[in-house]
Amino acid sequence: DLESNSTAVYLDKWLKSSSLFRNFFAKRTKELKPAVQSAPGWKLFGKVPPRENLPKDSKIIQQEYEARTGRMYKPPPPSARRKNIEFEPLSTTALILEDRPANLPAKSVEEALRHRQEYDEMVAEAKKREIKEAHKRKKIMRERFKQEENIASAMVIWVNEILPNWEGMRATRRVRELWWQGLPPSVRGKVWSLAMGNELNITPELYEIFLSRAKERWKSFSETSSENDIEGASVADREASLELIKLDISRTFPSLYIFQKGGPYHDLLHSVLGAYTCYRPDVGYVQGMSFIAAVLILNLEEADAFIAFANLLNKPCQLAFFRVDHSMMLKYFAAFEVFFEENLPKLFLHFKSYSLTPDIYLIDWIFTLYSKSLPLDLACRVWDVFCRDGEEFLFRTGLGILRLYEDILLQMDFIHIAQFLTKLPEDITSEKLFSCIAAIQMQNSNKKWAQVFASLMKDNKEGDKNHSPALKS
Repeated sequence: DLESNSTAVYLDKWLKSSSLFRNFFAKRTKELKPAVQSAPGWKLFGKVPPRENLPKDSKIIQQEYEARTGRMYKPPPPSARRKNIEFEPLSTTALILEDRPANLPAKSVEEALRHRQEYDEMVAEAKKREIKEAHKRKKIMRERFKQEENIASAMVIWVNEILPNWEGMRATRRVRELWWQGLPPSVRGKVWSLAMGNELNITPELYEIFLSRAKERWKSFSETSSENDIEGASVADREASLELIKLDISRTFPSLYIFQKGGPYHDLLHSVLGAYTCYRPDVGYVQGMSFIAAVLILNLEEADAFIAFANLLNKPCQLAFFRVDHSMMLKYFAAFEVFFEENLPKLFLHFKSYSLTPDIYLIDWIFTLYSKSLPLDLACRVWDVFCRDGEEFLFRTGLGILRLYEDILLQMDFIHIAQFLTKLPEDITSEKLFSCIAAIQMQNSNKKWAQVFASLMKDNKEGDKNHSPALKS
């Protein structure tokens, strides 16, 4: 009996407590129901409990503002808000046109107008930029098409008229003017070969002979040789020359990836340079030759490239530089300075004030015939006229570069001038450069380049005689 009484008491307490909880939650649910029906709050992630004081609708605020100020503002309909807009703005740009979330104060009319104006200004600026860039692209395309048409028409003239009658037409005014505009790529190699000539009488068979010698030397390079002298060069000189060729080839037009190891022209360039070191052991390989040989390989067949390469390096100017003939190099620098002072006196004095001599920037330009310093297509055009005018044009091109950047160089000191001229801007165009080159007058006191250089050579010889020990005795 006692046990049954205690069980009944426990059940009675449990029922009372459960009914109490049921009643409590039922009341809380009834209290919350009206609040749930009201507008919810706003939060970046998920929901938040609703607020008691809900914000006024933007239309109500607008009506209150109009009633207070007496001004009427009719915003554009939502459907027409972004109508006839060609430029699609970024989401962040378009945010200024969006209404604020319901739990934040609505924009005032002034703010909405200001945001609309800012948006319109941003869209207008973006459209202007797009139109400007489109015009620029169209202009570039028009110039490119025009250039291609000119090249195509020029090619027909070169192939059908000039090349068949080379000796009779090469010096005519018409051909010289056409030459100045740049040679068509399809005939460039042929014209270069004809213009450079073959005074050394090198044949393709002779190239094969020296190439085979170079290959034998490469084979014996890794082996220990008892010979101390081959072809007039010591073992140390041969090793240095071969190592330098290998190193220099990897640095020749690296952006093209065609002369580096594994590239289609790597072995070809190596063959031409190796054959030349056997052909001219007195000159050997000099750093910078790889750029000249590479340009020729891009425009000529292998044997023809070697013939042009050997004849080109046999020219007085190139021979003086690649043999590092200091006395001759100084004569070329002196002649250059004569025309530098004549054409660009202000920049000449600026360079003089810093004791900045031509060898600082000219050596690299002359050694590689501008193929390293200028974009490849522009360098080829320089080569075109160099083949027409000879060494004079190399120095005229140097003066053209100085004229092009005269205003910039006048603001620089010694270090910055040297750095700038060592690495010229990559955006240099043929039109701007050649217009500056055309403005350079290679005439000083009615003397042309050849006459000025000859007078410097004459003065040097007379000076040597005056300083001769035999004459003093």
